[in-house]
Amino acid sequence: MTKRECERIKAVDKFLSIEISKKKELHKISTLAAEVCRTRVAFISFIDNTTQYIKFKFGSDLETIAREHAFCNYTIKQEGIMIVPDARHDERFVNNPLVINNPNIRFYAGIPLTTVDGHRLGSLCVIDQAPKQLDRSQKQMLELLSKQIVGILELDYRLNLLKEQFAGTNDACIGRRFVFENSNASYMLVDKYLKITAFNNEFTDFIEKVYHKDVTGDAGLADCIADPYLSAFIDSCNRALNGTIVQIEQQVKYVNKTLWCRFVFTPVRNHKGEIAGVFFTGEDITGRVELKQKLFKQNRSLEKIAYIHSNELRRLAASITSIMNSFKAENYEATKEELLIMQRAADELDGKIRQIINYTY
Repeated sequence: MTKRECERIKAVDKFLSIEISKKKELHKISTLAAEVCRTRVAFISFIDNTTQYIKFKFGSDLETIAREHAFCNYTIKQEGIMIVPDARHDERFVNNPLVINNPNIRFYAGIPLTTVDGHRLGSLCVIDQAPKQLDRSQKQMLELLSKQIVGILELDYRLNLLKEQFAGTNDACIGRRFVFENSNASYMLVDKYLKITAFNNEFTDFIEKVYHKDVTGDAGLADCIADPYLSAFIDSCNRALNGTIVQIEQQVKYVNKTLWCRFVFTPVRNHKGEIAGVFFTGEDITGRVELKQKLFKQNRSLEKIAYIHSNELRRLAASITSIMNSFKAENYEATKEELLIMQRAADELDGKIRQIINYTY
């Protein structure tokens, strides 16, 4: 076993051992992955040296898979999405028991869950019993969902670290030994007096670019954040100090552009179980929101196409068939009026076909 693989397995064990607080969100992500990719099954799983652990899933009762049989074992050995259109025609899986027997896998697509330090913990995958492919939007959504999964796991890991570090400390030293660098998200810790006690580089960069201010330890929120966001920010912190996890998705003006951001305010307790501060995380979700909007638009187009096909095209086809039957009954001799009716039906049919074509762009 290589040194890198040993480090990867150590990272997997670390995440398998933590208490995951956002199980509901991760289950929703697995469901969304299956819905977007139109598959029967979706997994969020981790792989150690012998076993694939299926922690969150949709459409399956599987809990573990031997690593030697796991499709995801191949996924974590590469970057990006691995797609198997039909496992019966892939020499790696043609004799795999998961293909030969239940769950009779045919289609598989998986993307590694890669931490900020490059460890591929496992994968997000979608599975079906029929061969298929993914389009560009579906691939993009899998990539975005995999990043969201890793972000949730990293946040929970840091929250667990924070809980451990609060043990034996008092409120005055809140967060002094807490480290949460190596992340693409913005992190900040405030005490119960709303003084900033810890933060990462992403947070300082954001504050500097938006408000042209420097973040320092023990600074108040008003020293770093300005209206129109300050009042809502303080309100969310106070709600978290009262024991509520606050989650917000909203648009934020950032330099010369507008971003969609996800903010989470999480209560942090000390060793006595008392709420001693708030852990804030901010994440840019613009790509995910725009892709969801694009998929929604595509689905609306498909619904319109289905309506045209099931109603208007069938009506026109029935009309043309009726006219043709009339021609046939008269030995294919037609009056000018009948030909004009036929022409109008053909023109209307052509218009509906053009309408369908427009919906596909």
